[in-house]
This record gives sequence, C-alpha cells and structure tokens, in this order.
Amino acid sequence: MNRLIFIPLFILVLLSLPLQAQQWNLRDCIDYACENNLQVQNAKLVHSIYEENLLLAKAQLFPSVNANSSQSVRFVADNDAAYSGSYALQSAIPIFDGGKTFKNIQLANIEVKVGSLGTEAIKRDIEVAVTHAYLNILYARENVISADNIFQTSKAQFERAKELFDEGSVSLSEYLQLESQLYGDEYKIVVAKAALAENVLKLKQLLELDYRDDFEVCFPEIANEYVLSLVPNVEDVYNRSKDMLPNMKSSRLGIDKAVINEEIVASNALPTISASAYLSSMSLSTSNEIHWKQLNDNMEEGLGISISIPITNNRQVKTARAKAKIQTQQALLSHLNEAKELLSNIEVLYQEVISSQSRFIAAQNKLAAANQSYNLVNEKFTEGMINPIELLTEKNTLISAQQELLQAKYQALLSMKLLNFYQGQPIEL
Repeated sequence: MNRLIFIPLFILVLLSLPLQAQQWNLRDCIDYACENNLQVQNAKLVHSIYEENLLLAKAQLFPSVNANSSQSVRFVADNDAAYSGSYALQSAIPIFDGGKTFKNIQLANIEVKVGSLGTEAIKRDIEVAVTHAYLNILYARENVISADNIFQTSKAQFERAKELFDEGSVSLSEYLQLESQLYGDEYKIVVAKAALAENVLKLKQLLELDYRDDFEVCFPEIANEYVLSLVPNVEDVYNRSKDMLPNMKSSRLGIDKAVINEEIVASNALPTISASAYLSSMSLSTSNEIHWKQLNDNMEEGLGISISIPITNNRQVKTARAKAKIQTQQALLSHLNEAKELLSNIEVLYQEVISSQSRFIAAQNKLAAANQSYNLVNEKFTEGMINPIELLTEKNTLISAQQELLQAKYQALLSMKLLNFYQGQPIEL
C-alpha cells in the first residue's frame, strides 16, 4: 500500500520540477534553419512550379479534345420563336513538329533539376550563415569570460593598491589610475555581454524564431589541437567541389539548356504536320422530327491533316538561331566564371586557414610569455616593489595577447570548417 502511494507522489514531484530548456548545438541550428527558413520554403514552391511545367510539357504528346455547343433563338412572324442548337467534339494531335515537343520536355526536366539545385544552394548559404553566427556567439562568450577574469584580477589589484595607498607606498595619482582601470574593466564586461546577446539575437532571427521562443546555445569546448587540424590541399578541395556544389551543377545544366534551346529554335525552320478529327450535329425546333432523331440524322464526322511549311519569315528564324548560339556561348562563359570564382574562394579560405593557424601558434607563444611577465610584475606590485603604471602596461600586453589568440582561434576554425564544407563535409562542432 505504501509503495502504491509513493509512485503517484513521485510522478507529481517530477512533473512539478522545471524543465530544462533545450540547448542548441551548431548542427541543431543548421538543420532547423534549413527546414524553416522562408527563403528555403519559397525555393521549394518555385521547384513545384517547375514540376508543373514538366507535366504540362509531357501532356503535349497527347491529343487535345474540346467540346462546344451553341444555342440560338430567332423570332419569326406572329411572334413565334425558332430554336436551334449545334454540338461539336473536336480533337487534334501533332504528328511532326521538328522534335520541338520532346525538346521542351527535356528543357522542363532540366529546369526541375535546376530548381532542386537552387533549393540546395540556398540551404548551403544558410548553413554558412548559421556557422558564422554560431561561432560569433562562441567568440563573444569567450570574450565575456576573459573580461570577467580581467575584472576579478583588477579588483584584487585595486584592493591591494588601497592597502599600499593607506601605507603611503602608492601615490594618489597611481591609486586613481588603478581605480579607473577597475571601472574600465567592469565596463568591458557590460560591452562583452551586450555583444553576446546581440549575436544570440542574430542567430535566433536567422532561425526564424521570435521573442517568445526559448533559445539557449550549447557551448562546446574547443581544444587547441582541433584548431590546428590538417589543412586539405587546394587542388583536392577544388576537384571535389566543382563536381558536387549545386551552383556548379546548375551552371553546367545552363549549358545544356542553351544547347536544347538552339535545337528548339532550329526546329522552327522545319515543316509541321498535325491531324484533327471532329464530330458535330445540330437540331431545329421548326423540324417535325424529335430532337434526338435530328441529332442522329444531322451527325457529321471528319478527319483532317494539316501541313505548314515555312518559306520566308523576314529572317526571324535565322536571327533567333544566331541569338540562341550566342546564349550558348554566354552559358559556357558563365560556367567558366563560376569555376573561376570557386577556385578563388577556395584559395582565399586556404590562405586564411594557413595564416590563422600560424597566428594562433604565434599568439600562444606570445600569451605564454605575456603571462609569465605579468605574473612576475603582479607579484612585485603585491609586494610594493613596483608602481601601478608598470603593472598596467604588462596587463594591457596580456589582454592584447589574449585577444589575438581568440581572434586567430575562431578565424582558423571558421575557415577550416568552410574549406571542408566545399568538399562535401557537413559542418559540425
């Protein structure tokens, strides 16, 4: 009996506990943004239009069928009215159009693929934007931690300076300088926290979240060894990316579209053949026969074939073919330019990784030396052996080294992630 009472009580206690908000890691943010971003949703709608265009192009292979009817009334002598009705069923089907129908289907197929690639390209852009925003948050948070540590150190130094001032070992001017430094460091905490909140807001907006949605960022520990990962070769990255990136695939399909368009334009110089059939009948109210018998007696059927042969069209076809060839050349140049920009972006990212990693290693050494020098000076200050000016100088050198390390760390991390992203690796932390 006691156990039966305990179980529901335990459940009530669990339900009363506050639920911990979900912490979003980088992959969570990317996946959510790619699914809910308005640009992605609009791109999917555009892709749906292309799919409808493909269905329409395929439907041109089948005959068209139309039914029509007309009813009329005319007034004759003695205000009598005469009614008449006509009914027709018509069908037409192209027999030969120079292959234009099949080429239009091929063109619509390519547009469907281009639409899908457009959606993929937008998702990739969003993934890069989210990565930028997320790493900015991590960088801003480390700035907050660094600013708080500096403030705590300044607070201890100020308290020691007050003791030395009371003893007469520190002048009023030196004492006020340390007090000013303390308040300045406290202000830097406020600025750093504001920057962190601003970066979180930017990421939240990128995810299409509003102010009512709970949002907490997960802050993973990033080891220094992770920042100094092996950098892939520029040629290897380029060779992989030029075959898999959606914008490269789309530009290649642009060439195919231009070539097919040339063939469609060329088909305008060829004859076209089409077949048609019709079934019609009519009835009159002035006839002595009943309505259905009239329709049967007046039934008319027919078949027809029409041929259209272009002879001269004031250079319209020739000019259209010349323009189509120019558009094909433009598509080729566009693809070459896309490849050139891709290689340029990869080279820039590669150089940024190499440079940032080198700066990161140098900043590590500089920070280690600055830490040692600062600790020695701080000990001497605590013992009253040096003045606050020397302490502040060493402290500023230390802060500068910390900032250089953080900047190099996150620049190297971002560039490495984007460089790997170009060769198909998902962005994760």
